[in-house]
Amino acid sequence: MSVLTASADTDTASELITAMASLPAGHPSRAELRDRAIEAWLPLGRHLAQRYAGRGEPADDLFQVAVVGLIKAVDRWDADRGVDFAGYAIPTIVGEIKRHFRDRTWSVRVPRRLQEMRLAITAANATLSNELGRAATVADIATHLGVTEEEVLEGLEGARAYNATSLSTPVSADGTTELGDTLGGEDREFEAAEFRVALGPALATLNEREQRIVHLRFYGNLTQTQIAEQVGISQMHVSRLLSRALVKLRSHLGEQ
Repeated sequence: MSVLTASADTDTASELITAMASLPAGHPSRAELRDRAIEAWLPLGRHLAQRYAGRGEPADDLFQVAVVGLIKAVDRWDADRGVDFAGYAIPTIVGEIKRHFRDRTWSVRVPRRLQEMRLAITAANATLSNELGRAATVADIATHLGVTEEEVLEGLEGARAYNATSLSTPVSADGTTELGDTLGGEDREFEAAEFRVALGPALATLNEREQRIVHLRFYGNLTQTQIAEQVGISQMHVSRLLSRALVKLRSHLGEQ
């Protein structure tokens, strides 16, 4: 075990973990042996963490995750099962590191089902590319995994959430335009589009004078007094005609 050369004192890492495991849970010496065993096996944790370096996570963070896995292995290992500690600890530590990547490194949280589908698609794509001698299609991957093409597409779409791009990222050659500048804003005119389509036929139900009064009031922004002067009727009459016209419009629009 070349990765375990840095052992505490003259005891080997294997001797320490075996000695700790032989003691009952409440033994006064067990806690000290546990600490020494964890320290002795730290090089294994560091070695496994380094295998996952360069994947976007700081090396120190990966080592801390590996230590968590190592501690779990130390606390759960049972010498009576006939498996040596290294054989038990390695998959435990690697599993903890993989769980970290699965649960902690996504820029946008997606369901675990999609996370696992992403991993399955990546593995299937590598296998099929070698077997087929070409890039695998969505149909190829779906058949290989025994899922539908829609599920593969969903997994590929979900994979885009693994890494995020800052809206401040320059997208122009001179660096003056950022990604955020290219995003569209909310167009409030869409809210009125359907209403405008329906308003034309509704206005056609009004007589000529009612249409003119509505136009002067809501498009010309005139007061009822100003409308009365232009139409040549009293302000009271304008008020009645405007009220009647609005009732017609609401009734017609309510039927749409």
